[in-house]
Amino acid sequence: MRRTIFNEEHDLFRQAFRQFVEKEITPHHLQWEKDGIVPRELFTAAGASGFLGMDVPTEHGGGGAEDFTFNLIIGEEVQRSGTGGAGLGITLHNDICLPYFLTLCTEEQKQRWLPGICSGELITAIAMTEPGIGSDLASMGTSAIRDGDSYVVNGSKTFITNGINADLVITAVKTDPSQRHKGMSLVVLERGMEGFERGRNLEKVGLHSQDTAELFFTDVQVPVANLLGTEGQGFVHLVHNLPQERLSIAAAGVAAAEAAFGWTLDYTKDRKAFGQPVGSFQNSRFKLAEMRTEIDFARVFVDRCVDALNAGELTAEEAAEAKWWCTELQKRVVDTCVQLHGGYGYMLEYPIARAYTDARITTIYGGTTEIMKEIVGRSLGV
Repeated sequence: MRRTIFNEEHDLFRQAFRQFVEKEITPHHLQWEKDGIVPRELFTAAGASGFLGMDVPTEHGGGGAEDFTFNLIIGEEVQRSGTGGAGLGITLHNDICLPYFLTLCTEEQKQRWLPGICSGELITAIAMTEPGIGSDLASMGTSAIRDGDSYVVNGSKTFITNGINADLVITAVKTDPSQRHKGMSLVVLERGMEGFERGRNLEKVGLHSQDTAELFFTDVQVPVANLLGTEGQGFVHLVHNLPQERLSIAAAGVAAAEAAFGWTLDYTKDRKAFGQPVGSFQNSRFKLAEMRTEIDFARVFVDRCVDALNAGELTAEEAAEAKWWCTELQKRVVDTCVQLHGGYGYMLEYPIARAYTDARITTIYGGTTEIMKEIVGRSLGV
């Protein structure tokens, strides 16, 4: 089915980013998987090529295009290449962290941070999750107590994507520990602040080239000038930006399923069993038909959600629907594709095996499937 959300400018952008991936990511991806991290130079290379901060105003070093379709293209091409771990840092930087800086920064903060974010010299991360609280953000223990012109930050965060590489960390804190949601604020911690320490680069089941870290804060003096948005409105700010984050994850889920399907279709045409191609067996054809249909249906919904986001109309419930359905689809498709590959599907030299381990986290991060269903369910008045 022809997609209607792209124009000629989008097509040229896709071609350019595909070439960037082929040159800058694909040749190094397996080594980065072993290293557990991508080099910082990947971000500066992406920035120099115009693939960071596409929606940042030109006066601050960005592309000036308020169009999430460009972000969608980057996410799709990363998944198409099978380099999701390496590319996740870029999509987190563009899709998830940048909106906070665009919508909440003062003019002084924009001048201080946005040019570096667009050039890739300032890598971003967002720190919400803490050990033991999962999705219950209101129970966080990280505090930021006002002391003159600074906040004194104490606490810790875990599972932080870009946690090792990040220079700017949007950190959810309690500026009023006596309150739950109303006591939350967002402050930006910067690399080099005394008392801000990074723990180990966590070993994960998949997404090995994506650095994921623990962060520790011990009496970190954070200038009040690093408050992002309004004190006490941190939870409101998070809720406002979560739909785009969840749409980004949903879009990546569909693209990952599409990539896995393509590899498997090619494999089942070439691989023979009992003297005939694996894909020619009725069970294989049925499985391939089911996957093709579900991917097509999910893609149409994601494209509609992108249109809604660009129009400022995407609701939290629609984003939740997209997030849980598309990531569960990704898991189902990749699992089926491994089965159709047979024993070779379990070998890490095949991209489908890496896709299998990478897929497992997607129904968890950004809000679990269960939380997404709760959001949708509550909107139904039940």
